Amino acid sequence: MSLALGLSPFLSPPQSHLKFTFKPQPSRSTISSPSKLCYLPIVKSVRENSEQFPVAPLKPRWENMLSTAASFYPLYVTVGGAVACLKPSAFAWFVKRGPASYSLSLGLIMLAMGLTLELKDLLNLFIQRPLSILFGCVAQYTIMPTFGMVISKTLGLSPSLSVGLILLACCPGGAASNVVTFIARGDVPLSTVLTVCTTLGAVILTPLLTMILAGTYVPVDAFGLSISTLQVVVAPVLLGSYIQSSFPFVVKIVTPFAPLFAVLASSLLACSVFSENVVRLKSSMVNASLASDASLIDRLHSIFSGELGVVILSVLLLHFVGFFVGYLSAAIFRFREPERRAISIEVGMQNSSLGVVLATSHFTSSMVALPAAMSAVIMNIMGSSLGFFWRHFKSTDAITSDQDLGDEK
Repeated sequence: MSLALGLSPFLSPPQSHLKFTFKPQPSRSTISSPSKLCYLPIVKSVRENSEQFPVAPLKPRWENMLSTAASFYPLYVTVGGAVACLKPSAFAWFVKRGPASYSLSLGLIMLAMGLTLELKDLLNLFIQRPLSILFGCVAQYTIMPTFGMVISKTLGLSPSLSVGLILLACCPGGAASNVVTFIARGDVPLSTVLTVCTTLGAVILTPLLTMILAGTYVPVDAFGLSISTLQVVVAPVLLGSYIQSSFPFVVKIVTPFAPLFAVLASSLLACSVFSENVVRLKSSMVNASLASDASLIDRLHSIFSGELGVVILSVLLLHFVGFFVGYLSAAIFRFREPERRAISIEVGMQNSSLGVVLATSHFTSSMVALPAAMSAVIMNIMGSSLGFFWRHFKSTDAITSDQDLGDEK
């Protein structure tokens, strides 16, 4: 059996249309990665006993430039967050049109995702590897929601922030996880299928889990959340997949621009929500720094022990637990190292844009959307760091493979 993996524009960092053929060999890990880390993996075909795949031509320089520009997603969010903190009015034009502007931007982002999907090939992969896919989906919707609730109670978050953190934890995996898995030399096809499956399952699971876990804080309209998820996530993905199969010529023209557009739209979404809460956060910071007799360390402690510090800490803990417990659970069930990495990254990285849209559309307090907005920055920094660490960390599987090859020689 051979597995062809096409790398094409998706939702986050840079992409291009390259094809790699992975052919399993005895006693050797076969997931390979090109030297340049600027592609977002998408499953293009999975076939039994197929040996020949067309080699995609090299892309023009302007497409590579667009892909490179799209790879700086964490930088865009960080810079945008700084602008939102210094001058919140810079995002007022987008905030005033919310939540409709938020929903529209997320819908366009998910449409870009759908343009790269071939559902038949994803179904074939699901049939071949049901156990690892089912395990990843279960891990996504059990580990994060559970610890989202535990962290909110442990840190004593306010009702609004608790609901926001739980809502973020109940969201599906984000498309950025596919890029990070690719960087980490993980199982990219598994990561891609998990993202699609958890995204489709979000119509039911995200509202249901949010209602169960956050319903004790505020009333949760599970049906309304479900309809919104269907409208801004699932419908655009399916529409994009239909357009991809019915109008390939149009898709070929649009897809080089899709990654950069999606990255900028995601950054705008997160920074706009953050700008809404800057005034309140600044007031708590100012009050903490007014004590003139306090030392610098005491002032910093006062600032980060307030709402801003609590939000940052809660989001950091949530994603750390997702990465760690996701990997640990996959190791306990004896999955291969590439699968462990894919499951860990998929569990730890959420679709924060969906969390922002649902929070702004269905909850009156703007603070509900703050954890998801902060997650857009923190999650990408943590995920990218983990990906680069794993890329240069030789796994046990790889060491065993090298020893086996040495014995054969």
